[in-house]
Amino acid sequence: MQQTYLGHVQLESHPQIVAGAFCTAKLIYTTGHPIDDSGYIKIAFRYAGDFGTPQFDQPQKANYCTVTTTGDCRIDPRWDPKGHTRPWGKSLFLKITGGYLDRNDTVTITFGNTTQGSPGWQMQTFCEDTFELKTLVDPVATYQFNELTPSPTLQIVPGEPAHAVCITPSQVQVNKPFVYHLKLEDQWGNPTGLPTRLEHEGFAQNGVQRITQTDTASGLTATSNPIEVVAQRTALQPYWADFHGQSEETIGTNTIDDYFTFARDMALLDIAGHQGNDFQITDAFWDKIKQATAQFNESDRFVTYPSFEWSGNTPLGGDRNVYFLNDKGNITRSSNALLPNEETKYPVSATADELFANLRTQTQAKPFCFAHVGGRYADVKMHDEQLELAVEAHSAWGTFEWIISDAMKRGYRVGICANSDGHKGRPGASYPGANRFGSYGGLTCVLADRLDQQSIYNALQARHFYGTTGNRSLLNLRVTTSTGKQAMMGDVINLGQATATLQGQVIATAPIESIDLCDGKQVLKKIRPYSQANLGSKIKILWSGAEVRGRARRVDWTGGLSIQNNRILNAEPINFHHPSLPLRQPDAQNLQWDSITTGGHAGCVLQLEDAQTGHITIQTTQGTLTLDVSSIGFEPTVQTYGGLEKQISLYRLPNEPNPQEMTLDEPLSAEICQGGIIYLRMTQVDGHIAWSSPFYFEGTQ
Repeated sequence: MQQTYLGHVQLESHPQIVAGAFCTAKLIYTTGHPIDDSGYIKIAFRYAGDFGTPQFDQPQKANYCTVTTTGDCRIDPRWDPKGHTRPWGKSLFLKITGGYLDRNDTVTITFGNTTQGSPGWQMQTFCEDTFELKTLVDPVATYQFNELTPSPTLQIVPGEPAHAVCITPSQVQVNKPFVYHLKLEDQWGNPTGLPTRLEHEGFAQNGVQRITQTDTASGLTATSNPIEVVAQRTALQPYWADFHGQSEETIGTNTIDDYFTFARDMALLDIAGHQGNDFQITDAFWDKIKQATAQFNESDRFVTYPSFEWSGNTPLGGDRNVYFLNDKGNITRSSNALLPNEETKYPVSATADELFANLRTQTQAKPFCFAHVGGRYADVKMHDEQLELAVEAHSAWGTFEWIISDAMKRGYRVGICANSDGHKGRPGASYPGANRFGSYGGLTCVLADRLDQQSIYNALQARHFYGTTGNRSLLNLRVTTSTGKQAMMGDVINLGQATATLQGQVIATAPIESIDLCDGKQVLKKIRPYSQANLGSKIKILWSGAEVRGRARRVDWTGGLSIQNNRILNAEPINFHHPSLPLRQPDAQNLQWDSITTGGHAGCVLQLEDAQTGHITIQTTQGTLTLDVSSIGFEPTVQTYGGLEKQISLYRLPNEPNPQEMTLDEPLSAEICQGGIIYLRMTQVDGHIAWSSPFYFEGTQ
């Protein structure tokens, strides 16, 4: 249908709206072609948007919207979260009933009508240059929608600074100056400006240092990630990566150029990957991906690779992140579902096995893959040991230690990574926002001899990397044998008759709670920096797990706790990322929360007035748990709720802060080595986790 036939649309609003703020926006559609009874107007929004869902029944509550018309008809609104073609799923349908709209009639949708007490429409929590209200009409009531172009847009901008982040190099040399940065973020994690570049004169001696820096204008203070100060640069340096996220050309936010700019200049990453869903990547956008990669790749500053996400359904293999060392690689899609007319010059690989077969033919491009858990999850029964280098244990979707177990049980030799799969345009600093995503995005630390494409590729091939839940903790680990051999994470160690010891240092970003030595199936040994004799009146309470492996994994833990015959002196939240839904303490006996998990955990650390008195009752949507305070001890008390390791656990911590650094010198028993695999999981009191890639043993007796 001709564009002039459809009418036009305009938007009355402030052109810039603060992320997460309440606002009023009035969209006015003027009819072109008349719209008959049972015809529609539709307003579609991007999948990633976490704005408030429009509602039409409660005029005093948030997100109240109204619809009026000059036409001789009624407009019936209906919200559908998947009412349009991806990535424009979220849709408001406006059905014309009891009459029609004639030429030049108007329909006015007021998002956030405040006239009866509503605070307005809550805007999405992340910044976007062109927040679009895609407007479509079905004038002849055939349910065939025609898009008005251009649709109106808003600009979403950051709010006032709410906290600071100090980012430093992870390793520096003694007496050598270095550059570090102080970044200010609003309450939702949006940078409020470019990070401030600062210069440090250098440290005079070896050891671990941290910098505490204050922003003079806001008064906000941050302590940096740990800095390892060394006499000589080590052979392998830690480089920080987020290999996985999307931009608006597929299902994310802002452009691919914006994506890489944020990763480099705002998140201050060393390495970034862009991972659009394959079935949305047109041939032209594949060319653009390779162009942008070449443009942003700069040795010794910022490394990226041409890449895409192979997005097959789980029975066909599930999500795989695919990368090429150079621009000679060609995309091969799981399907051509969202390509215009399904036109492409590249072949389809309908299963993960077909993907691997295609990639094996692209030897000049040097492809490699990670197994990913997103909306779809990777089924690692399909695997190629030469191509698939890692499993992704954590992303903004949640925490997925089960995929490590899946790989280890099958005897695969893979590393462990973590990335964001962010859709909000914030690679490397991917806050979950107001809905859908349950976790802060992860990071991968690559241990390489130089920051360039070939060196990072070599380190990935060797599995010399580890994943974190977004913290920049340092894992300096090695296995030393009684015959003098040494190996680092990811290496294969032939022991023969020798014995082995795990040595090294764990340098965390917060007090360390525990270090677990794991084989993918179980915890072989738990190491704590405290003993039972150190326990005090602090109790840690965690709720964790998922419903299922797939999209419906989200667990609702809304509830609270009460304590009788005791008092809560302080409650520190763990993984409460939603500023509007904090951990609440109405009085000294009660806590309340709105909380979800998607495979990871959330919770709190209580400081009680008395270490042994009273009893605690926890009530959540998953169930109720009551126990005496005196029964909570060194080992966790666990209540399970089915699903995928859905549980609540309670245990004690020391009153004094745990150390942030631990030195390891752990003899590995013959039984552990004969299992063939060992990796380290470090858990901080604040909830952050790091996973080393495994050590692989062979030739054991």
